[in-house]
Amino acid sequence: MPAPVERRHTGATLPDLFDWMIPDFPAVPTLRSGAHTIRVEEGMTDGEFTLRAELPGIDPDRDVDITVEGDMLTIKAERTERAGDKGHSEFHYGAMARAVRLPAGARTDDAAADYEDGILTVTVPVAEPGSEARNISVRRPSG
Repeated sequence: MPAPVERRHTGATLPDLFDWMIPDFPAVPTLRSGAHTIRVEEGMTDGEFTLRAELPGIDPDRDVDITVEGDMLTIKAERTERAGDKGHSEFHYGAMARAVRLPAGARTDDAAADYEDGILTVTVPVAEPGSEARNISVRRPSG
């Protein structure tokens, strides 16, 4: 009879595996550098792009950085582990990041961010595209 196989916990949990499978192309480079992705909801309402990000336990004044470069909005945050907590934890500590593409016409100079109950909400007004059609004349070489 074969000896029983001893099973050991490696520290990896199923949610850790799902973090690697989240389909978020812009965040892939940050995952490779050891950062966790930030879970978000995004949508358009009344000419305003809204991004809601789950960031519980974060001090937004100290631990959050929101930047816009071109049409990419990037949120970076860091959660630090409290000293002395040596028990079991499934919390993610360290750097987290997420980048999303803003819609055409986003007015980033008028963007605003609020933090309440562990949710960071970023709102960006979006200019409505011109609905007026115009004709374009065709030039012909003279001669």
